[in-house]
Amino acid sequence: MPFSWRGNPGARSLLLSLLLLATWETQSGQVHYSVSEESKHGTFVGRIAQDLGLELAELVPRLFRMASEGSGDLLEVNLQNGILFVNSRIDREELCGRSLECSIHLEVIVERPLQVFHVEVGVKDINDNPPVFPESKKRIIIAESRPPETRFPLDGASDADIGVNSALTYRIYPNDYFALDTQNNREQTSSLSLVLRKSLDREEIQEHSLLLTAIDGGKPELTGTVQLFITILDVNDNAPEFAQSIYRVRVLENAFNGTLVIKLNATDPDDGINGDIIYSFRRPVSPAVLNAFIINPNSGEIRTKTKLDFEENKLYEISVEATDKGNIPMAGHCTILVEILDINDNAPKITITSLSLPVREDAQVGTVIALVSVSDSDSGANGQVTCSLTPHVPFKLVSTFKNYYSLVLDSALDRESVANYELVVTARDGGSPSLSATASVSVEVADVNDNAPVFAQPEYTVFVKENNPPGCHIFTVSAQDADAQENALVSYSLVERRVGERALSSYVSVHAESGKVYALQPLDHEELE
Repeated sequence: MPFSWRGNPGARSLLLSLLLLATWETQSGQVHYSVSEESKHGTFVGRIAQDLGLELAELVPRLFRMASEGSGDLLEVNLQNGILFVNSRIDREELCGRSLECSIHLEVIVERPLQVFHVEVGVKDINDNPPVFPESKKRIIIAESRPPETRFPLDGASDADIGVNSALTYRIYPNDYFALDTQNNREQTSSLSLVLRKSLDREEIQEHSLLLTAIDGGKPELTGTVQLFITILDVNDNAPEFAQSIYRVRVLENAFNGTLVIKLNATDPDDGINGDIIYSFRRPVSPAVLNAFIINPNSGEIRTKTKLDFEENKLYEISVEATDKGNIPMAGHCTILVEILDINDNAPKITITSLSLPVREDAQVGTVIALVSVSDSDSGANGQVTCSLTPHVPFKLVSTFKNYYSLVLDSALDRESVANYELVVTARDGGSPSLSATASVSVEVADVNDNAPVFAQPEYTVFVKENNPPGCHIFTVSAQDADAQENALVSYSLVERRVGERALSSYVSVHAESGKVYALQPLDHEELE
């Protein structure tokens, strides 16, 4: 007998696990705090939760957390009261060196929805470093014939603090024969000199012992000292002299080893060996100068001896001494300021964090996928970085702060069309030629149950002989679902209707998983016709 059956969509299976993605909310402005270095553990910094507009009760449920690049656990937040406090020792000099501006940059991240806040904590300097001289004792040789007002260069002290805390003044004791003179130049380096006040007499005093003290401008002030031992000798009337006391030179950081920096020429009016000059770096010589430069003792040529790096040292201060060959040597001095010029030799760096993967295919446009930050060690245009993304759809990069971007969804996703995206973030600096770096991001699209099962054919017609045995297999139906995993599992069932006086389910049944249709009893052509 002929028998026809039409399939309907089955019940959709329930998606058991949901991956929640927060929609990006653009933050405006930036929260600023300040704290003094060396503050004790627990020192109050700011009410960060209140200032960011967050309720205390939502800090834990929204997974409140902070990220700080390179600053460790210096600061922490009490999640009970939302207060930002000092967690461990903050040493401004260790953190920022001698930079006038010193800040700890924090990224505060909360979820549900995902929000990112930029917080800047300025670290204020305190006067915790005393002035330090290069050496505790210094010996100086001076001929008794040197006239009053003759100047002898001294190495000043250095102070690791900044601002007024590092502003140094000097005094010397006793000061019957000598005075101090400090001159500042536009490169913000100071020249400290010992000035002879009156004529010397070696037969009267053969050696002078002076105490040089450096005092900083902090409150309370801190001091450092060096003992000066000045030996008075008879010899040589004239010391070598340079045409200038300060020379300024510029050198590219990619200069080859052996590049000539400057050729010095000191003059000495004396005759013979008293007028022959030997050039040398004036001691003590900083390790940075010794590693980077070499001086020819006879010609006065200063050349590079290693690769220079603008990112490590932007300015070298080289003190040079020209000494004659007299029995009692005399010396002249000058300073060379070598400015290193930056070239574009550092490619940008890319950091990708806070990935929210995989992404549901029904995620809303604007959903944040990842946070991208870029940096470049060069300066000026060489260090200015721009970011781009390929392919451009269905994602885009949104600038949220200087050198910070968000990777966000720009258009709707469809897993059945594209299940995975391979994205490439490119960072390019403004140098000429420019340098670039890339980072890959693989974005997997998570399936949602957005497709109903579809039968291979809309209607099946099957012929079955009457008086069949009960439970015999009549035919098999087949349906497919474009979704994935449990969303693609198909379950079969009969749509109940009546056949004659009886329900369809009393005649046939369908296996829920295989789709096989079975006759439950012998079929009678005359009864069902």
